[in-house]
Amino acid sequence: RMSQIDDLPPLREVIAAHGLRAKKELGQNFLLDLNLTARIARVAGPLEGARVIEVGPGPGGLTRALLAEGAREVIAIERDARALPALAEIADAYPGRLTVISGDALAIDYRGLADGGPVRIVANLPYNIATPLLTGWLSLDPWPPFFQSLTLMFQREVAERIVARAGDDAYGRLGVLAGWRTDARIAFNVGRQAFTPPPNVTSAVVHLVPKAISGDVAVRYLEQVTRAAFGQRRKMVRQSLKATGVPVEPLLAAAGLKGDERAEELPVEAFLAMAKVLPSLR
Repeated sequence: RMSQIDDLPPLREVIAAHGLRAKKELGQNFLLDLNLTARIARVAGPLEGARVIEVGPGPGGLTRALLAEGAREVIAIERDARALPALAEIADAYPGRLTVISGDALAIDYRGLADGGPVRIVANLPYNIATPLLTGWLSLDPWPPFFQSLTLMFQREVAERIVARAGDDAYGRLGVLAGWRTDARIAFNVGRQAFTPPPNVTSAVVHLVPKAISGDVAVRYLEQVTRAAFGQRRKMVRQSLKATGVPVEPLLAAAGLKGDERAEELPVEAFLAMAKVLPSLR
């Protein structure tokens, strides 16, 4: 039986008992296979004694896996009030280890939740807020941030953008940001049929670990450079970088570029070099 990770009922029964039909407007696609949720939990590394923040637990399949894998504490943020009774049942089964916060994941103070201790963020993210949440976490200062790692479910196409390198078709602003601040990898793909209801696309679990970086580039300047460069990605950077509103030649010089390159050919270091000099050219 699939529910052997604990003594709680199978997720299908939980969903039926609480009338938890997934809502499209909340970007919900529930994972019902507890073997799969346990596999996601294990990507986050050994969880014994760890504090985990989960976003969008829904009926709690991943929540149960995180607890069964030994997480000392799971803080789950759920916007859908219909899911709260199901999560309360999990809290009862794992006394003192699950805290459920009813609220909007985009409005939460995650650093405050971490409370100074190291945390891991593990989530089957609602698709409609997945990219803004990730971008927010990757843009935090100071860096390295309060979290040890991010283990997150995305649509496969978004996952490819996160791990993309210079020269890859999927390389863009998200790949530059993630490549600058983390080591990111796709752990495994998850087929449509694993979800209820099945989404239109394949999904993938991405694991991101913050890396130490020099603190001499501000996120907002990198953002301005990448927005200009990738805003017209078919053009040479000599053209596209004009959108930064500063003289282009010193930008190119800082990165050692000729100007006839295209944005998707440039390594992360080139964007950082341009972002570093950008404020002095204003």
